[in-house]
Amino acid sequence: MLTKFETKSNRVKGLSFHTKRPWILASLHSGVIQLWDYRMGTLIDRFDEHDGPVRGVHFHKSQPLFVSGGPKFKFREASPGLSDTRFWWVGPCIRGLLIKGDDYKIKVWNYKLHRCLFTLLGHLDYIRTVQFHHEYPWIVSASDDQTIRIWNWQSRTCISVLTGHNHYVMCASFHPKEDLVVSASLDQTVRVWDIGALRKKTVSPADDILRLSQMNTDLFGGVDAVVKYVLEGHDRGVNWAAFHPTLPLIVSGADDRQVKLWRMNDTKAWEVDTLRGHMNNVSCVMFHAKQDIIVSNSEDKSIRVWDVTKRTGVQTFRREHDRFWILASHPEMNLLAAGHDSGMIVFKLERERPAFAVSGDSLFYTKDRFLRFYEFSAQKDTQVMPIRRPGSTSLNQSPRTLSYSPTENAVLICSDVDGGSYELYFIPKDSIGRGDSLQDAKRGVGGSAVFVARNRFAVLDKSNNQVLVKNLKNEVVKKSGLPIAADAIFYAGTGNLLCRTEDRVVIFDLQQRLVLGDLQTPFVKYVVWSHDMESVALLSKHAIIIASKKLVHQCTLHETIRVKSGAWDDNGVFIYTTLNHIKYCLPNGDSGIIRTLDVPIYMTKVSGNTIFCLDRDGKNRSIVIDATEYIFKLSLMKKRYDHVMSMIRNSQLCGEAVIAYLQQKGFPDVALHFVKDERTRFNLAIESGNIQIAVASATAIDEKDYWYRLGVEALRQGNAGIVEYAYQRTKNFERLSFLYLITGNIEKLSKMMKIAEVKNDVMGQFHNALYLGDVRERVKILESVGHLPLAYITASVHGLEDVAERLAAELGDNVPTLPEGKTASFLMPRVPVICSGDWPLLRVMRGIFEGGLDNIGRGAADEEDEAADGDWGEELDMVDVDGLQNGDVTAILEDGEVAAENEEEGGWDLEDLELPPEADTPRASVNARSSVFVAPTPGMPVSQIWVQRSSLAAEHAAAGNFDTAMRLLSRQLGIKNFAPLRPMFLDLHTGSHSYLRAFSSAPVISLAVERGWNESASPNVRGPPALVYNFSQLEEKLKAGYKATTAGKFTEALRLFISILHTIPLIVVESRREVDEVKELIIIVKEYVLALQMELRRREIRDDPVRQQELAAYFTHCNLQMPHLRLALQNAMTVCFKARNLATAANFARRLLETNPTIENQARTARQVLQAAERNMTDAAQLNYDFRNPFVLCGSTYVPIYRGQKDVSCPYCTSRFVPNQEGQLCTVCDLAVVGADASGLLCSPSQIR
Repeated sequence: MLTKFETKSNRVKGLSFHTKRPWILASLHSGVIQLWDYRMGTLIDRFDEHDGPVRGVHFHKSQPLFVSGGPKFKFREASPGLSDTRFWWVGPCIRGLLIKGDDYKIKVWNYKLHRCLFTLLGHLDYIRTVQFHHEYPWIVSASDDQTIRIWNWQSRTCISVLTGHNHYVMCASFHPKEDLVVSASLDQTVRVWDIGALRKKTVSPADDILRLSQMNTDLFGGVDAVVKYVLEGHDRGVNWAAFHPTLPLIVSGADDRQVKLWRMNDTKAWEVDTLRGHMNNVSCVMFHAKQDIIVSNSEDKSIRVWDVTKRTGVQTFRREHDRFWILASHPEMNLLAAGHDSGMIVFKLERERPAFAVSGDSLFYTKDRFLRFYEFSAQKDTQVMPIRRPGSTSLNQSPRTLSYSPTENAVLICSDVDGGSYELYFIPKDSIGRGDSLQDAKRGVGGSAVFVARNRFAVLDKSNNQVLVKNLKNEVVKKSGLPIAADAIFYAGTGNLLCRTEDRVVIFDLQQRLVLGDLQTPFVKYVVWSHDMESVALLSKHAIIIASKKLVHQCTLHETIRVKSGAWDDNGVFIYTTLNHIKYCLPNGDSGIIRTLDVPIYMTKVSGNTIFCLDRDGKNRSIVIDATEYIFKLSLMKKRYDHVMSMIRNSQLCGEAVIAYLQQKGFPDVALHFVKDERTRFNLAIESGNIQIAVASATAIDEKDYWYRLGVEALRQGNAGIVEYAYQRTKNFERLSFLYLITGNIEKLSKMMKIAEVKNDVMGQFHNALYLGDVRERVKILESVGHLPLAYITASVHGLEDVAERLAAELGDNVPTLPEGKTASFLMPRVPVICSGDWPLLRVMRGIFEGGLDNIGRGAADEEDEAADGDWGEELDMVDVDGLQNGDVTAILEDGEVAAENEEEGGWDLEDLELPPEADTPRASVNARSSVFVAPTPGMPVSQIWVQRSSLAAEHAAAGNFDTAMRLLSRQLGIKNFAPLRPMFLDLHTGSHSYLRAFSSAPVISLAVERGWNESASPNVRGPPALVYNFSQLEEKLKAGYKATTAGKFTEALRLFISILHTIPLIVVESRREVDEVKELIIIVKEYVLALQMELRRREIRDDPVRQQELAAYFTHCNLQMPHLRLALQNAMTVCFKARNLATAANFARRLLETNPTIENQARTARQVLQAAERNMTDAAQLNYDFRNPFVLCGSTYVPIYRGQKDVSCPYCTSRFVPNQEGQLCTVCDLAVVGADASGLLCSPSQIR
């Protein structure tokens, strides 16, 4: 059983597949009807208007209808010998839905409208099943009133009542082709009814009298439906009966635990055979739509599959705790569904993917027990030879993989027979096209088999985890053990195998017995190599991994629905299929949809615009696709700009997806040529720096926000004319004033001051006076608004004595005093570097996309040509307001004011800027030569080059790419806590760059500092970044830590050692020898950190002498330098001796003497302790310490982990921990997660090489 979809819910009593869409209806015992998309695994809708169990659902074949039934609980009379109560469902699948309720009603629903359309009344007891007719507007229903009714759902009337059963009718269904109905009842019979007369009467009624006679049929039955056969043979009540879709067969299942097969002809029907095996009541049984099998399920918690021809059990599927109640078969696909006590499953009985192999222009594949040959160029399909299919009684024994050797014309066919086996066939050259020669294949057992050379093939021996290399005589010539516990092998080039495990793949060289590549992946199902064997696509259930021939990862694609197949096209693009799409994947990981699919296909080859594939029936198909989109993206990626230009001119490329892609990839200038919407054109023009198109679009849009953004972009480019124009359109006077200041346009700045005066904008007027350096105007403004002290100080400081005296007289005694001994500094504006005009622009050649693609928007550009001859920005004619008083401004109008305001007296009318007409939009620059300016394409930043070339975290941090640096450290060392590394990341980034200031108005220039740079280095070859941390610094810190430890400054020593641990992940060394030294340093520092942490912890404990002794004892088992070990032993000896643990103290004294201490005081004290302890070799307290049993210390709990006990370790510092610390942050290094998977320290380019 291949489970495709599974739900968890209440007991499922009814199921129905939709014929076209990937939908299934499930009716639940709780009264809910669920509509599921089994392909996506999502719940589409739910109908919960029933009060009791819903026993059945059924889609109509062509209308958006369904029928459902949901009575409340009712206890029926049990059939003889039974004591349980059960409810059943009926029917094959079509599109529509029926409802049977506890009020004996049938309801027809429209699932699009989500409501009941109408109700059919007539049954006198609970309704068991309902089903739509495949052709006529009929519904058949079975009921506990012992009748079967046929309804016309268009006229909403009952057209026939079938009577004859004398117990509950458990199910009734139409024949898929003939005018027959089959029913099953608890009266132990199956009845077949002939409704041919009903069809004739309904389709062409003779007269109205027949219609009137229908009124009597409700009570007494009619002659338009008669019993054709009564099938007796079951010993107990029959729960289900169903027709064969094409043959004159009926299958039934009953409470006697038997499945019976019946055959019928025109005159009689008889029992063919009985299928025994179920251990409880048979709930449902049906014929498979496409295979000669019967599927049944039962309350014995099993689904059984039976062979119709051999009439034997083929396979059994069981659940642990769930009884099965209902089965449904998809009318067109090889899908089944089963409902049970806790939900439902949608499944296949066996895989449909044909085994195939492609070799050049040829395709070999298996179909219907034959090996077939297909020629792509001629599209010719021929039968080659029959292949033996094993005589097994189980499913899923069809060929799984096929491998072909073109030189020897041999094929290897693998299947799951006997737990995995292969067959080797040789194809005679004259047999293609005949297909009748039968040969004995060479067979063997193996999980996978694949050709690895001209006359050699490899067979996987899972039990011994080895590969057997065999010749064409099926003789073993070589055995090779595998580096991983592989469950499958694939071809990976001559002499190489790709070995798969659950979560990784490796490429293994059989000759040298070396691993050539290793890659972590989801479970890989299929492997597809490119034509040149340089790239490989690894297909898993929901992902595609593209890698190089050495398994260097290139990209990963994730899909929400299942990936089915794939093939490489001639351009190196991987084309693949999902359940409902054909898609592409570019080498850089970009993907997209080529077209949708009605049914899944299995791609075999891509040639130009044609995809060759096999469908689920094993038929060859060719599909023509439009490759324009992915070829366009591929050309952009490979910078084939001549192809891009050709495709833009000649192809119908359009759509928001293409525009978004071009924006994302940094080609907004190309995207401009696909866009007509002015807002989108404006955004793209701003992004690409095309100020000319941006002006045209802003003019067409004419909204304040767009003019503002245009001004920002123009200011960034130094295009003062466009900036001025944008600010004028938005009347942004403050920005205009500042623009005139920095461009040195004194004349217009003076006019801006007059405008501010007219508008009575005091602050604007003062700012403009300040920008102009006009002191008298500033004094005048301050005086006019009543700030006489400020006016006096301004006049005094700037030497305007006459004005200062006049203001002093007005102030009288309130004259402010100036600070003594202070020198005044004048607030005068700086002189601009360049006065007026645009900033100088770099002159470069036009880009590849310029000129030839500029036809779009040409009209707007032509209009701008007229204004290009002069500096139009200088023609801004302000109203001359010289001599006017503030109140006398009625002649000055603000652009856009309504005319009615002119008639009001004392109105605050403002100036007319006399701006150019809207159509006269300016050119991008005042100089005609700037029309050839195109901003140069920026080169790749050095930091990006560093990131691309390096796998060292320190160099990523130096490049400023902290995110990838953290990911590398997490993958290599299991580091999770990056807070201690933050300052070092910043130091690395700052230290690998130098910063230059060109001049005051230019931004700071950042320069990359390279490691090992000299004057003879090539300017085009970038070296790695210079790093502020190196190994020699750590050696100095280590010496300082030793010194602090010797002096007893444990806190300072611990800080130094932890600092070393935090720095090691971010240093880079050159040689392998230095790498070993770095790893050795980690071990040394780790021991000191653990020892010092324990000693500091011991000093904090005051009230627990036993724990103090234990920590002192553990301190002596850390791997310390000899002077420090002696001090630790002396310390432990002293602590234990004072606590009267004389035996333990004697052990420490003995160990101390064995080190031959150079300090006489240490040796003398140890001898004295040893002598005192020998008189009374006892311990006053029991310690958790056994010096005879080797142990390591837990870095978190500080308890011994004795040899043989389980532990976990830190992936970075290798500290050991008790198992319950797994997943916690390491307390020694404070960086990594205990027990995390990590690949190991990477600190040198030599490790990568």
